[in-house]
Amino acid sequence: MGSFSIWHWLVVLIIVLLIFGTKKLRNIGEDLGGAVKGFKEGMKASETPPKQIDAANSSEQPSGQTIEGEATKTKV
Repeated sequence: MGSFSIWHWLVVLIIVLLIFGTKKLRNIGEDLGGAVKGFKEGMKASETPPKQIDAANSSEQPSGQTIEGEATKTKV
């Protein structure tokens, strides 16, 4: 009773095909495949290491120093 047999899955598949039809299921599959492909490409792009900043040649303050200032609102 804990697991389904192959016959249970075949009945479920037939009912799903009757309700949705093959064309709609194909479209859903294509959309899902495109989403997975886009996700994988995004993950590959995010795996590239960030550029290292040379502190001696950078105009930014090295870490550990506090920069004081005042935030102002400007119109764009």
